[in-house]
Amino acid sequence: MQTNPTDAILLVSFGGPDRPDEVIPFLENVLRGRNVPRERMLEVAEHYRHFGGRSPINDQNRALLAALRKVLAAEGPDLPVYWGNRNWHPLLPETLRQMTMDGVRRAFAFVTSAYSSYSGCRQYLEDLARARAAVGPGAPEVLKLRVFYNHPGFIEPVAERVRAALQAIAPERRQAAALAFTAHSVPVAMAETSRYVQQVEEACRLVAERLSIPPYRLVYQSRSGSPGQPWLGPDVLEYLRELAASGSARDVVLAPIGFISGHMEVVYDLDTEARQLCDRLGLNMVRAETVGADPRFAAMIRELVLERVGDAPRRALGEFGPGPDVCAEDCCPAPIMASRP
Repeated sequence: MQTNPTDAILLVSFGGPDRPDEVIPFLENVLRGRNVPRERMLEVAEHYRHFGGRSPINDQNRALLAALRKVLAAEGPDLPVYWGNRNWHPLLPETLRQMTMDGVRRAFAFVTSAYSSYSGCRQYLEDLARARAAVGPGAPEVLKLRVFYNHPGFIEPVAERVRAALQAIAPERRQAAALAFTAHSVPVAMAETSRYVQQVEEACRLVAERLSIPPYRLVYQSRSGSPGQPWLGPDVLEYLRELAASGSARDVVLAPIGFISGHMEVVYDLDTEARQLCDRLGLNMVRAETVGADPRFAAMIRELVLERVGDAPRRALGEFGPGPDVCAEDCCPAPIMASRP
């Protein structure tokens, strides 16, 4: 590895509450400046309370940190790994202050979002810039690693998990099973300023071509914005109702390809809400696991660091190739949202 190309790796994530009394302050952070009715925020708060007021995302990030540290200890480089969140502790300014105290001057940031969009890419760059400004002139330089939606370290574990979900269906019914990949819905205005849909569609295609699987659909979940704004669809619940009405399948696999871990939007929107609907509709639902802390995924993070300094090839599957190391100035701009009627 080149001499002192970086001092640390920074895992950057969304964040989530660890206790019931943190739920409302956390959601207020998430929704600050957004045109989301308070009743919708309180509805989402009930999702967290359904699971004891604790988000699964924190433990899942801790597991990913442990997996990354393990691969670094075994294969190098010998770098400390930090963790900072957008919306809840450890918040990015807190983490960057600690990094500054530890003498870190330059770090590569791995953002736990596989795809390009304002909320999944540009907004994290803005979060990092604000955190550095809050720390002051001594704050470390932080360079974001590229998106990884088509990296084999992501696609191959996803394909393995989809295969396992399909194999959970009785052999005599497996060929007739329906498969739907799910991704987080975003406002259409946001999708139009990024390559989000193209990248999600490509990830689905790359997984599908690795498996002998039935035709699939891409559907969306977890809409959270103003009801007056158009969002990407179809919604997963709408899809399930249509599937049941068609009578074309008795079994359905939901594969949350838009998420790297089984956090609240997976365990509530799919494992709870979608499963309850499937039970009412008479559909047997199997949910594919996310990549989580898979060793291949942790090794991918290490590889993204090495490729950034010229010590590893830039790997990507499919026709689009690896994304750029540095986002263009006009990449994934904040969408101009229409006023709510």
